[in-house]
Amino acid sequence: MLPNIYKGDYRLLSIAPLILMAISLFFIPSIKMGVDFQGGTLVTLTLENAIDSEGLQAQLQEEGLEATVNSYETSIGYIAEIEVPQSDNLVRAEELKAEFNDKIPEVSQLEILSYQDSAYISEFKEKKTEIDEVANELFMMAGMGKVATNSTNDLEREFSTAYSTVYSNYQKSISKPIEKHVSYNSMSVQTVSPVLSEKFIGTVVDTIIFSAILSVILVFMFFRSIPPSIAVLTGALADIIIALGAMGLFGIPLTLASFAALLMLIGYSLDTDILLTTRILKRKGDPRENAFDAMKTGLTMSVTGIIAFTSLFILSVWTHIPTYFEISGVALAGLVGDMFATWGINAVLVLHYATKRDD
Repeated sequence: MLPNIYKGDYRLLSIAPLILMAISLFFIPSIKMGVDFQGGTLVTLTLENAIDSEGLQAQLQEEGLEATVNSYETSIGYIAEIEVPQSDNLVRAEELKAEFNDKIPEVSQLEILSYQDSAYISEFKEKKTEIDEVANELFMMAGMGKVATNSTNDLEREFSTAYSTVYSNYQKSISKPIEKHVSYNSMSVQTVSPVLSEKFIGTVVDTIIFSAILSVILVFMFFRSIPPSIAVLTGALADIIIALGAMGLFGIPLTLASFAALLMLIGYSLDTDILLTTRILKRKGDPRENAFDAMKTGLTMSVTGIIAFTSLFILSVWTHIPTYFEISGVALAGLVGDMFATWGINAVLVLHYATKRDD
């Protein structure tokens, strides 16, 4: 039977998690952004034979394609993943498209008014010149060798064609070097545009803000006291810091999958922190014994979760499915971190508060 770790100077239990948090803060800047948030293209190839990843990467770079190549063997054959960073041309094309779409309604309206009233001709020509410059830049990027026409309806169609051409040229600039150096059975291409990646980032920021506000409100409503509420939120924050540090240390990128795992950890950490705090503050008896009793229950929950996500992690290693790896890796790091955060930080804070309150 485990001894009660909260007997004696329980404050010493906070040393290990604080050290772990300090180490995590050092590795957090090393977290890599996945294609979902950084933008770019991920090409997945199914192969008949194994390839030299470093050799292929060097060959693609000689062709002018800056890419990162990873290959592995699965139960269905060999797989190669080629990640290409965001294209400057695509970024600029998105900017031009946004500017064009903002201006075209006004120009179209002025064009109609200029036919009805000559007083609008001067303003129409001025605005039309501005939008022509935007279109001409995109035409040049697309290699279309043309300039903007007089009709706004024709201009919209030509602009849309040019935009599609820029994307098509980008896809060809990726596929041609790959086809030149690799024989494959099938290819799948996932491209995340700059606008879409910005939307993902915006959604993540909004989700973090909303979940943080909601967590603070619910915790304060539940305990109706500032010290234990702060202790619960501190424990949850420590857990997320440790999970983020593990992502930076082990090379787990920030993607939609890993972000979902982080959100899951917030809920799990709050659950164990609230369990602990409730047991200490609302149960009769020695707070240290109540804390130890809560720890036994919480550790059982954590071990069960660790076993489940370890199975998923083993499956990800065997199948080389990135989504499984990202979710299981973040979850395992968070569950281990939660043990330190809850029973080493949150418990110490709540026990200190309970001791002072009883005195």
